Amino acid sequence: MQGLNGRTALVTGGAKRLGAALAGGVAAAGARVLIHYHHSHDEAEELASLIIDEGGDASVIEADLADLVVADALIGRAIAQVGPIDILINSASIFQEVSFLEMPPDSIHENMNINTIAPMLLARRFAEQHQKGSIINLLDTLVMDYDKLHVPYHLSKRMLHTLTRIMAVEFAPYIRVNAIAPGLVLPPPGKDIDYLEGLAHSNPLQAYGNAADVVNAALYLLGSSFVTGQTMFVDGGRHLRGSMYE
Repeated sequence: MQGLNGRTALVTGGAKRLGAALAGGVAAAGARVLIHYHHSHDEAEELASLIIDEGGDASVIEADLADLVVADALIGRAIAQVGPIDILINSASIFQEVSFLEMPPDSIHENMNINTIAPMLLARRFAEQHQKGSIINLLDTLVMDYDKLHVPYHLSKRMLHTLTRIMAVEFAPYIRVNAIAPGLVLPPPGKDIDYLEGLAHSNPLQAYGNAADVVNAALYLLGSSFVTGQTMFVDGGRHLRGSMYE
């Protein structure tokens, strides 16, 4: 697939997990990819080399998105490095196990900074290019329910869900803003495929997916010029069950 030829994509958190799959997917579709990382320098360089070996175009850029001054400057640095950015994929996030009763205020701020405010700042700087483009925000299927084990994370993704709709209106007509909300597609760090198999019953399809399902959703959204403000749930239908926000 070469549907993104001539376009340049910045993928935050692009060195590992879904971010790496998305970086590889848009590169395979023909885009030049700038892989953002913070701590994962070796993984980012390895992925860039793999993309180049396969005939693609990739480079890396480092930034600590917890520092909002740094986050606000990232688009400008990216443009200086590779030229105008056509695609922004906000994949970087933190995922801490913290319950409501254990939740310190600092954990809310930390999750909001990285998972919500940094994507917003990046999107606003992206829009300042005054050119057509597309933004994809990575959410979580439980934005429609309640993730009681990861409450600060949950709050931050709920806000990014709302911001996706706000930005779709604010940045129209030139920039389209959509989101992908994965469900059971990758086990958490430290878990294996048994984790996914053990939870497959929790969605209507009674199955689990993989990173390729998320990449396919991203390529659809990037190629669909009449779609904006949407959240695509890649979750086997999990968002249809037990929604506490209805």
